[in-house]
Amino acid sequence: MRQEYFEILENKALTDMVYRIILRGNTEGILPGQFVNVALDHLFLRRPLSVCDVEEDRLTLIYKTAGKGTEALSTLHEGKLDILCPLGNGYDLNVEAERILLLGGGVGIPPLYFLARQLKNKGKKVSVILGFNTEKEIFYEEEFRNLGCDVTVSTADGSYGVRGFVTDALSEDYGYFYACGPLPMLKAVYHQCKTAGEFSLEERMGCGFGACMGCSIQTKEGSKRVCKEGPVFKKEELLWQK
Repeated sequence: MRQEYFEILENKALTDMVYRIILRGNTEGILPGQFVNVALDHLFLRRPLSVCDVEEDRLTLIYKTAGKGTEALSTLHEGKLDILCPLGNGYDLNVEAERILLLGGGVGIPPLYFLARQLKNKGKKVSVILGFNTEKEIFYEEEFRNLGCDVTVSTADGSYGVRGFVTDALSEDYGYFYACGPLPMLKAVYHQCKTAGEFSLEERMGCGFGACMGCSIQTKEGSKRVCKEGPVFKKEELLWQK
């Protein structure tokens, strides 16, 4: 972990509540599935944001305006951000399966983009299921397609793509999966996906680097911190019940 100052290059809305910010700075060592912790003026706690993409010295973050911190972030269009990075453990990129399934819901989708690009670079066949509540909330469908992924979109209200949730669009044509999204979605994926896979979890964080223990969860191997041992966990580690 290190403290860096990133220059804001772009900060724009993708939907009514979802924004993409592109930053320039030292991205060395940032891996798919990791996150960064952003400091904002007049707010005591930093805001943890998952990494959407890294290309050379460009860092892309996608976030939803859900409180004071993200609302404040959405108003910034120049200057520099104080960021702790890289944080957490990311996805395992060295799985043997050739056909990979990515399942993302809402703002759980961004970290899957960086992952998809890395998997495609390894020659994997990547299918992506993106889940939203309604058509107006959809973002990054074309960006995944441009990577060469097979993309399916589901909406809970049926206004676009498959009616229902990501699990309603599941096929059997994959050997390994990665999932990131709201907890009910992840639990449904856990019980319906039959292969091995990985889940990226979200918990409220205080420090973001394992000191405060505020984001601990119980696993089959005991208590683990989402910010330190996670946010990515293997399917077999988790203790979710139906």
